[in-house]
Amino acid sequence: MLAKLVVILLFLFIFYSLGSALYFLVRDRGDSTRIVKALTWRIGLSIALFVFLMIAFAVGWIKPHSL
Repeated sequence: MLAKLVVILLFLFIFYSLGSALYFLVRDRGDSTRIVKALTWRIGLSIALFVFLMIAFAVGWIKPHSL
């Protein structure tokens, strides 16, 4: 259950970072580095999510299901 909570929180932070980058793009017209920082955070969080999912699968916290 904790692994699912971590995944959901990381997804929320990723979407927040993406939304803030869009806001900065519209508001600043691309003149500041806040867009780059927000997108860098999004990439870092996405990589962290991927690594967490691989570790959680290897340890057995999550299991894939068949469709």
